[in-house]
Amino acid sequence: MHNTIKPINQYTKAYFLGIGGIGMSAIARYLLHIGLEVYGYDKTSTPLTDELISEGATVFFDDDSRLLPQGWIQNPDVLWIITPAIPKEHRAWNYLQSQEINIVKRSEVLGSIARNGFCIAVAGTHGKTTTSTLIAHLLYTCNVNFTAFLGGISANYNSNYIQKSDGESLVIDGLKKEIIVLEADEFDRSFHRLTPDLAVITAMDPDHLDIYGTEEEFREAFNVFAQLIHAGDVQTSKQLSPRGAGLVLNEKLSKQIVSPQGVELITYGERLESDIHYQQVTITNSNYHFDYCESSQTRVEFQCGLPGFHNIENACAALAITHYFLQLPIEKLQEGIQSFKGAKRRFEYIVRNDNYIVIDDYAHHPEELNAIIRSVKALYPQRPLTGIFQPHLFSRTRDFVDGFADSLSQLDECWLMEIYPAREQPMEGVNSHWLSEKIHTKTTVLNGDQILERLTQEPKELLLILGAGDIDKLVTPIKNIYSVL
Repeated sequence: MHNTIKPINQYTKAYFLGIGGIGMSAIARYLLHIGLEVYGYDKTSTPLTDELISEGATVFFDDDSRLLPQGWIQNPDVLWIITPAIPKEHRAWNYLQSQEINIVKRSEVLGSIARNGFCIAVAGTHGKTTTSTLIAHLLYTCNVNFTAFLGGISANYNSNYIQKSDGESLVIDGLKKEIIVLEADEFDRSFHRLTPDLAVITAMDPDHLDIYGTEEEFREAFNVFAQLIHAGDVQTSKQLSPRGAGLVLNEKLSKQIVSPQGVELITYGERLESDIHYQQVTITNSNYHFDYCESSQTRVEFQCGLPGFHNIENACAALAITHYFLQLPIEKLQEGIQSFKGAKRRFEYIVRNDNYIVIDDYAHHPEELNAIIRSVKALYPQRPLTGIFQPHLFSRTRDFVDGFADSLSQLDECWLMEIYPAREQPMEGVNSHWLSEKIHTKTTVLNGDQILERLTQEPKELLLILGAGDIDKLVTPIKNIYSVL
């Protein structure tokens, strides 16, 4: 891989190795939108690949190199893109490498697209999908033109790619640029290929230690990202943000991030000392209300479309971008926060009636599990809480086993599925039975069929579906079980 890329408008065709991934498919949709011919490979057919095909892409589900489009191999007008999830033994990839084809990573393409616009990038080990999706929704509600590449499916727009072009373009001192909203992914140091104009860092709880090695190296990667924020040429006002370049930082991280030169740093959180903070949180009819405080002059009540204290923090981060930096009208932002439905598999209600509550969430890190479990317990304090959890990656389970055990011990009952390996090979002694022995609540290791059988016999009053692997395949069968109760 030579890791070089021309400006996107110099290509006429694109081929994706792993086109069905959540990040890859968003870029594929963008390239289709601007007129490129798009082909790609993925391991299996999914709703995402079905939608790409319906939008004009050609997708193969066999890695046979003979299925690569004729005449594309040595064509300089073809952009070849790969996801890190593609295994080394992939036949088409090996063939392309043997032909010395320039294959670039998804992050390089995203960085190239973002450099041509005004980039709002959201980083963090958790919260980045919800926060970036909310920023996009607020821009849409305020009738502002933008393009968003999301790491989840927006429940409001049923897509991971949102593009608005029939609204107003933000123009400062005569400069007009396309706003690009995206997630700044820390995996494989992908976010180091970005130069955002405005950025958010939501959390830095260590993760991906198989990539970074140590917690110190992991945290340092976020400092590197912060220094990449583009301060611009202040004298010629080359910023769309009226306040210039900015970093919106969770207050908990204020001592860990070095303030970038020429960039305004704004902290957010619960503490009064934060530049932006929230107060007076109340829960009425399962709805969270809070006061948004930007300064001594700005204190506005909001109703949060998503429940949970962590989502109030996400809302404050999104408001810091859209109100503090972009100065969009507070009344429209109130509408947007209240109407926000979140991203699929982020605190998503699957069943919600007087007798049963089932919630699906992507949580796959101990801190994410803490946030969702505590929020659900606050909403439904009188109901016993059962959680189904599928650990994601052997290395993550090994590195954070005690954290997982502590988080899951907050459940009244825990059903563990076996570890989803993703890109990894099994590790001796690292499995869900090992994890179950460390959890201090009633815990059982079950497979998918056993879970469905148990729920059929004894449906749980309050149920959480948790994890980032293929546990989402259980969502529809579980919903069907509850639909006849």
